[in-house]
Amino acid sequence: MESKLGLNFELVDKARASAAHVADEVQEFINGHTTVTTERAVCRLLGIDGVNEMDVPMPNVIVDHLMANGLLSVGASWHIGNAMVETGLAPQTIAEKIDKGEIDLSKLPAHKDAEVRAAIKPYVDKTIARINKNVGKRNAYLKEFGDKEGPYLYVIVATGNIYEDITQAKAAAKQGADIIAVIRTTGQSLLDYVPYGATTEGFGGTYATQENFRLMRKALDEVGEEQHRYIRLCNYCSGLCMPEIAAMGALERLDVMLNDALYGILFRDINMQRTIVDQYFSRVINGFAGVIINTGEDNYLTTDDAITSAHTVLASQFLNEAFAKDAGMREEQMGLGHAFEMDPAVEDTFLYELAQAQMAREIFPNAPLKYMPPTKYMTGDIFRGHIQDALFNMVTIMTGQRLHLLGMLTEAIHTPFMSDRALSIENAQYIFRTMKDLGSELTYKEGGIIQNRANEVLTKATDLLGEIEKLGLFTTIEKGIFADVKRPKDGGKGLSGVVCKDEKYFNPFIEEMKGVVAQ
Repeated sequence: MESKLGLNFELVDKARASAAHVADEVQEFINGHTTVTTERAVCRLLGIDGVNEMDVPMPNVIVDHLMANGLLSVGASWHIGNAMVETGLAPQTIAEKIDKGEIDLSKLPAHKDAEVRAAIKPYVDKTIARINKNVGKRNAYLKEFGDKEGPYLYVIVATGNIYEDITQAKAAAKQGADIIAVIRTTGQSLLDYVPYGATTEGFGGTYATQENFRLMRKALDEVGEEQHRYIRLCNYCSGLCMPEIAAMGALERLDVMLNDALYGILFRDINMQRTIVDQYFSRVINGFAGVIINTGEDNYLTTDDAITSAHTVLASQFLNEAFAKDAGMREEQMGLGHAFEMDPAVEDTFLYELAQAQMAREIFPNAPLKYMPPTKYMTGDIFRGHIQDALFNMVTIMTGQRLHLLGMLTEAIHTPFMSDRALSIENAQYIFRTMKDLGSELTYKEGGIIQNRANEVLTKATDLLGEIEKLGLFTTIEKGIFADVKRPKDGGKGLSGVVCKDEKYFNPFIEEMKGVVAQ
């Protein structure tokens, strides 16, 4: 791609090298540690599901048992496989017997590693086959219906009731939406377990459960077949259960997942050691399942100033790219995030927004960038809000953004009505249609406001990444360099769920999935 911005690609290479070095250094920590939710994800992928009489998920039952007996460092795979060799039982039955006190994993004799691996291999193979089938079905739909050119129209449903969400999602798809994101209920990211079954009560969103994923996937396939379009499903693979939700999404054919390496640390006060380990396995799973991840850099601009702190967004994009590559993801799955969040009272901010969106497009040419709408400076004036969203839509089509989260004219008033969503879709469709090729017709003034803004942001981001390379990621976060939020290395939620791996530890799903895309 020829740079319209006159970007200094030597700086781009330098920034990318710094980010890779930071990620590689952290990868050494990741490789030596596991977490309770990583091991619960392993349990889920081995076919362990359901809840006990106290509504505790069975993966939690097993991992809590391992933790209580000091066994987690060896990993769920080894202990479940060892129990299978000893008892001849399936993983689900072993979980149920652990729950009833009929099996104590700490008291079973240790069998040879080769026997343990052989015992669980059929269950690993079964899960791999199921995810392969899901990816095959997605690909078959896309082959039959074709895929959309230009930006995907990405809308949100957030009623709290999965059945009402389905009604709203189907309506949105018929109105023209390409991606349906089911917002999670407030606070789910801080639960150290995944709720079970279909849910009808949530605040500000709906619980992310495997059954809710299944129900929504089925509904979107039905409306997609009617519309002769493949409708993608998105949820939130973040918080204290990142790899578990990634596993559930892979099993139920989700297409897009919110999945940021740093979001939980900065915006949910989840311990950085816990998050950095969890994001790795979640991305290995998403990579294998052909899921597009969305990173959360837009959040930086709601807590910090979008004009003065734009370089932190670019620095985070480089880091998220590096972490995703270390987990074996392809660039085509990296929906790196940014947002249209500058104060409209400041002169020339449209030019700055255009500069930054074009900059992201040129620096990450293969990434399906996710562009977020104005929210911070939406006032409740629906007429002004509709114009702000129109300007946002213009930047998207002019710079080739891919995942376009629709702004709502009623932002700052209420959860959108179906009619609000319809107006937003019509707004975007009108602009995308009438300005389809505008971006390719434009060049930018050499040494002008747009070129200067992009190069200023790139220079600052490169310098910041050089500083992070010297400090290390954990110290950088402790100093509050990202989003003006400080987090201590040993603080936050979930640190007690991080353990060092034993030399016997193995995770068969990382071995099978990393760097591979299901077919």
